[in-house]
Amino acid sequence: MHFNNLVKTLALFFISLFLFTPVSIAGFNRPNTDIPDGTLFYFFDLRERESFIQLTNINTDNAIVHIQVFNVADNCNENNFFDIYTPNDSHTYNMREILTNDGNPSGVVLPDGAYGIVAALEVISVGGFTELQRSVLIGNLRIIDNNGYEYRTNAQGVRNTNDTSLDHITFNFDTSSGIQFSDIVGIPFSVNNEEGEVLLTDITNNFYAADIDIYNENEVVFSCRNVIFACTDQDNPLLEELLEEAGVASVASFEYGINETIPHSKGGELLCPNNIVGQGFVFIDVLENSDGLFTFIGFAGLNNGNERGTIDSFWYRSEAPSPW
Repeated sequence: MHFNNLVKTLALFFISLFLFTPVSIAGFNRPNTDIPDGTLFYFFDLRERESFIQLTNINTDNAIVHIQVFNVADNCNENNFFDIYTPNDSHTYNMREILTNDGNPSGVVLPDGAYGIVAALEVISVGGFTELQRSVLIGNLRIIDNNGYEYRTNAQGVRNTNDTSLDHITFNFDTSSGIQFSDIVGIPFSVNNEEGEVLLTDITNNFYAADIDIYNENEVVFSCRNVIFACTDQDNPLLEELLEEAGVASVASFEYGINETIPHSKGGELLCPNNIVGQGFVFIDVLENSDGLFTFIGFAGLNNGNERGTIDSFWYRSEAPSPW
């Protein structure tokens, strides 16, 4: 049974690679998210959506996994539990009813309207430290919107940005296929190896501030505003402290829409207000990282508000020559 689950999982990985086909950009690497890692990150959403988080242990021995769930709608509150995976074992967590790998309640119950981040870390023991050198986990996410479209993609690992720089990040977009809405999600985080934890809850110590530019299909650049990516929404009591701490932007959010032409699916903030470019690239250039920030990853989701949706990882600047 475990083998069949693994085959289905790998098939979904390869299918997901073709759901979103970005245009090649010189000097940028698309992260390789179908290789195993010791730490994986997912995006989930229960705002008139269903979310499923899949995880597989590809190793030949058991793996203890620390699962952390951060609910942005509850001030980035964290819930967590530990789960055990046998060799080549797969399990899918329904975020509406989170059960452990053996079918028991996980102890984590999310309210309707929750959304945010799931982190999965392999650990030596319950309460032990993270064994990041063992790359044994692969996974994917599936988000089904009530309007009929889906987001499917691979989970991102810590080492997916190896040999790249976080100073320049990009993703592309295009309305020619009927795309009308977007979900641009950014996850800045650090990892405490001694405790086997991802650190996200303290948003003033885990943020990524950036300057945003949009290039249209003719490579004409449009200057946008500075934004902050953090595990926060506009109701978080620490929002003002975060803006003051960063000191480079007047807006901070976990998620954004692209511009006026492709706004956020849930009516959230825009990366580039007053901009109407319908085809091109968004460039995210770092301004400031919080102290101790380990890395920054993100997902770019696009949908037509009906039956079609695509989502993929941000691209990262490589060491190869680039326009900068």
